[in-house]
Amino acid sequence: MRKYLTVFFALFLFHAHAQSISNYLEKIRNNPAKLTAFFSQMPKGGDLHHHYSGSVYAESFINYVVKKDYFIQRETLQISEQKPSNDKDWSRFSELAKNRQLDEYKFRMLKKWSVKDYNNVSIPSDKQFFETFPAFDIASEKDIDSGLLEIKNRAVKEHVSYIETMLGSVKCDRIDELSSQFDPKFHNVLQQKDEQHTQALLDTLYSKLLEKNIVSCADNFSVNTINKLHNSLHIDDASFIMRYQTYTVRILEASEVFKRLLLAFEAASKNPLIVGVNILSPENNEVAMRDYWLHMQMFKYCHKKYPLVKYTLHAGELTLGLVKPEELTWHINSAVYDAGASRIGHGVDMPYEANSYALMNYMKEKGIAVEINLFSNEFILKVKGDRHPVTLYKEFNVPIVISSDDAGVLRTNLTDQYVLLASRYPEFTYDDIKKIVYNSINYSFIKEPSVKKQLLTKLDKDFITFEKLVLNTPNGRNINH
Repeated sequence: MRKYLTVFFALFLFHAHAQSISNYLEKIRNNPAKLTAFFSQMPKGGDLHHHYSGSVYAESFINYVVKKDYFIQRETLQISEQKPSNDKDWSRFSELAKNRQLDEYKFRMLKKWSVKDYNNVSIPSDKQFFETFPAFDIASEKDIDSGLLEIKNRAVKEHVSYIETMLGSVKCDRIDELSSQFDPKFHNVLQQKDEQHTQALLDTLYSKLLEKNIVSCADNFSVNTINKLHNSLHIDDASFIMRYQTYTVRILEASEVFKRLLLAFEAASKNPLIVGVNILSPENNEVAMRDYWLHMQMFKYCHKKYPLVKYTLHAGELTLGLVKPEELTWHINSAVYDAGASRIGHGVDMPYEANSYALMNYMKEKGIAVEINLFSNEFILKVKGDRHPVTLYKEFNVPIVISSDDAGVLRTNLTDQYVLLASRYPEFTYDDIKKIVYNSINYSFIKEPSVKKQLLTKLDKDFITFEKLVLNTPNGRNINH
């Protein structure tokens, strides 16, 4: 009897504490400063929609190129290791420093390499966002070590214990001969949306690619990029775990997209550190829009070849005005039903999708989570508040995870995403938010059961500590009085 009373009392205290935390969140819901303090200390589990290069703050990339004393084009701010021989508008950073111009150029670069001080006038917000990436590529590709450590250190301080980052695409030789042979055929099947013919064509290209021994490129990426970086930097420890996605790019011609996708699946199938595959670049790009159905067929094909590899797709990162209305009706549908995605990234156009209720019910039944990126959607798409479908997903019990997307470019962090969620959407209670945090581990692509168990155990302990902390604050002690 004593044992049962002890268990009952423990459960009573647990529920009482949880209710107290919920009451406190309701009390501070309209106070951004208090919400920030609350969520800064709350354990946040994982960040599942996370781009490596876009998550490093621009200041770090700028410091790298300055330290390397690269050349900068004074008008365009293009960076180069070598000075073009016939262009007089290039200077070394050391020359700028000598002329006391370095601070001016660093500030200009900061605005070009991120959304800092964006004025909503000069250029469209989506253009401002996507043009940052090629601008800082030279630093993001050459200083990955420092970038990954910056991401890890910031995550630990922010009480984020897991990141699933999109690190890179597998590099391999060009396939111009195959492209010239197959791209016109892909164009033809795309016009007809002939699934059977498309799958047969992909199978033929698959055989041709294997003859070129492209598998070695995937092996090289797995061993010499992922394993080397991860192990040399000692990324994993008791407080933090990182895993990686690789990807294809949707704005290239069809044969090249498929080659990169095949290499991504091949690498992910062999390495426990590479937990998933994705497809990147603006969804409203002309080529991306034209070939979207074909890309979904490519994922369907690769899934048959690599049934154990999981993948998440950027899908529905669109809104009315960005594309024609009819283009908003089918992208998430195709990603879920045709491609068979395990998760969906963004999913902003869900209200416009054909048969959206049935689609969301299907996502609920199959456990297909949606990766919600609140500030990213606000900046790039101008979708926020009641226009955002996050509450629609909640109504249909679709699994939700909250992610940061590109925290460095967007000048934000994961904490701020939870602040936005709590302040804008009172439908999300503390219990709902806590469930979202656990979703970020439960719906992760982690392959090792022991690692997932380790993260969930840590999350349990961290929430106990956090809730005690809140209850011991002056307001916390008086929440229910």
